[in-house]
Amino acid sequence: MPADDRPPLSCYIRTLNEEVRIGATVRAALHVAREVVVVDSGSTDGTVAVAEAEGARIIEQAWLGGGHQKRVGEDACRYDWLLNLDADEIISEKLAQQIRDVFAVGEPDADVYILPVVIVDPAGRIWRRARANPRARLYDRRKVRMPAHAVWDQFPIPPGLRTRRLGGFLLHHAFDDLAHLSRKQGSAMVRRVRFLENERPLSTALRVYFGLPYFFFRSYIIRGRWMEGGYGFLLSMVTAYNHWFKFAMLHEKRLKGQDSKESSDRPG
Repeated sequence: MPADDRPPLSCYIRTLNEEVRIGATVRAALHVAREVVVVDSGSTDGTVAVAEAEGARIIEQAWLGGGHQKRVGEDACRYDWLLNLDADEIISEKLAQQIRDVFAVGEPDADVYILPVVIVDPAGRIWRRARANPRARLYDRRKVRMPAHAVWDQFPIPPGLRTRRLGGFLLHHAFDDLAHLSRKQGSAMVRRVRFLENERPLSTALRVYFGLPYFFFRSYIIRGRWMEGGYGFLLSMVTAYNHWFKFAMLHEKRLKGQDSKESSDRPG
């Protein structure tokens, strides 16, 4: 599609060893954005070459942390309207048309657009029945920016900003298999532990001793993944465990601190 027919929109994507998915992600994004900026943090596979071949502009940036890395992407974009994608997220044709429609009559009628992120499992099934994950992914950077934070990479919507929801799916190829899912979630949870230091010890202990069944119930039942077959069950189990494990690591850290204090208090 000629650039002049596309909205005045930039898309930015963070990458690290995403050669399998990045080509399709960039191709789909270029149907709605005039440019795609890939912020790569040191890929050792063909990610950069594939993205560049598909028309993306590459920014090499060592990993700064979740929000900081997205800030690099925001700053590198030519346009003020931004589309924030992960490397494994593909814009559906319906969503692409809705984004084009947003800009068809001039300035958009909202400051932030909420997109429904839906999982595509390793068998290639789109999870149409489970609850979609609504994310603020299309926005005007003159009104809101990503947080400058080492872990958090989503912004809270400030009061007073106009928001609107779009209905077309953002297709999230969330995991290649269970081992990939466990590694991906586990590393994210390890990074987040140090930002939970202010949580009350009693609250943490309650989550550790009683939270795991609830975390599974929330993922499997409340979010409707019970309607998505075997992968719905498996994803819910892995997700619940990794969420629980984050609090278990914090609880263990505090237990070690107590043991060290008690040892130092004992008379020699």
